[in-house]
Amino acid sequence: MTNRSPAPTAPPAPEARLAWEAQVDIGERQSLGQGPRGERFIVPILGGRFEGPRLRGTVLPGGADRQLLRADGVKELDALYELQTDDGAVITVRNRVLIDESATPGRYARSVLQLSAPAGPHDWLNRRVFVGTLHSLRPARAAVCIRVYELA
Repeated sequence: MTNRSPAPTAPPAPEARLAWEAQVDIGERQSLGQGPRGERFIVPILGGRFEGPRLRGTVLPGGADRQLLRADGVKELDALYELQTDDGAVITVRNRVLIDESATPGRYARSVLQLSAPAGPHDWLNRRVFVGTLHSLRPARAAVCIRVYELA
């Protein structure tokens, strides 16, 4: 006779809660030439604003979005930039995005974010998983709208 423990109950499926929405001003895309996986680009991040239920503030200038346009037409983005909250905390964001313009019924643009926040009121950001969506605000403005969701 074996003594088996009951199988653990699986956790519920994650739910996505809006963490913030950012409007990020961007510069002109510059080609870095062809690489082994496709054409490479860089897009400067010029600034912007973000706001959510638990934090708000400014997107700091100086970051950049590195892009790879693959042979299959899919774009891979790897953005690194900083947010400064209204209370002065600086949060580093690494946002990896996959964009497929050929997806049906419409454009697919989803991301996974890694955040690094200082100790204090925003350190909860270091202990959660975040995903996002992205869409262009052109032609009205040289910017993108990023919606970031905390997985609960």
